[in-house]
Amino acid sequence: MGNAIKDWPKLHRQCFENVRPGGWAEFIDLDLTWTSPDGSLREEHASKKFNNVFIKTCRDAGIEACPGLYLEGWMKDAGFQNVHTEKHILPVGTWPKDKNLKEVGAWNYLQIMEGLEAFTLALFTREAGYSVDEVKVICANIRKEIKDPKMHAMFHLYVAYGQKPEQPAAS
Repeated sequence: MGNAIKDWPKLHRQCFENVRPGGWAEFIDLDLTWTSPDGSLREEHASKKFNNVFIKTCRDAGIEACPGLYLEGWMKDAGFQNVHTEKHILPVGTWPKDKNLKEVGAWNYLQIMEGLEAFTLALFTREAGYSVDEVKVICANIRKEIKDPKMHAMFHLYVAYGQKPEQPAAS
């Protein structure tokens, strides 16, 4: 949902206002900052350059591309208590040794390979000044890089959940 929401704190306040006392709310979203556990994704890679431009362009357009990082704070600011956060690895590809992460990575790889233009064309051509052809070349370079089994790219998914107090906070 990240790129569809312009005012995350407002969304959290609205959820807080509409949850019954004692009820729970949960938010799940990404930190789209690509990294690697072993340094195989470096700043000079097309994937990393693209990722940096993507995040900056989103933020310049008033969109938080990495809302997962802030879910816990927004929940607490809205008034939720007993807030808990989980951080999960989303590998790009089947490089992890762990069987479950390998499967998650395969699905994530597929959605990136199939959806790269859909994630980027409008944003890069309308907001960052790229031509359609330039975006297609970038996407082709990213696809080539992430096909390399030595590339251990990943990003993170955050799950934050909290409870509305039974009694309103004392003023």
